[in-house]
Amino acid sequence: MAEPQLGRVLLAIARGAIGARLRLAVAEAPSHEALAKPAATFVTLKQENDLRGCIGSLQPLRPLGIDVSENALAAAFRDPRFPPLAAAEFERISVEVSLLSASELLDVAGEDDLIARLRPGIDGVILECGRNRATFLPQVWDSLRQPRQFLAALKRKAGLPEGFWSERMSIARYQVTKWTESEFLTSELQR
Repeated sequence: MAEPQLGRVLLAIARGAIGARLRLAVAEAPSHEALAKPAATFVTLKQENDLRGCIGSLQPLRPLGIDVSENALAAAFRDPRFPPLAAAEFERISVEVSLLSASELLDVAGEDDLIARLRPGIDGVILECGRNRATFLPQVWDSLRQPRQFLAALKRKAGLPEGFWSERMSIARYQVTKWTESEFLTSELQR
């Protein structure tokens, strides 16, 4: 786990933002020098290991602390796949924060070339074609282990047919540093 102190701060910011919106008493998040620097993040909420919300930024347009706070609120209350989080669910959710690296545009000769260059478990992928756009974080490789399967699901998420390919398609990859509340809880229990 990289930079555990930063991870603790980001997780506290995410949980604190959600708790404050629900008008619950939450501890104030500690400070960290990285919070003022522009960054792109995703905040993922899980409930009993099931996805409960996931929203993020692909470009570093806001300071890290603000990006995490806003993405946490969006994941909890504005993810269109789920109803807004209720106060009764707050203690049952687990929070994950992913800090994205800069994306790297891939110049590929076609789908087979792309599949050969994807690194399962490492690469997050952004697919764009016209108005169609989608991304999968590297964590999605846990459930879609084969590159062809991963790419087919990403195309579906973008609203494209699985077999679709176009020279106008733009593919970029990125990596993440992620922190989860459950990892910190496990490491504290092992002390």
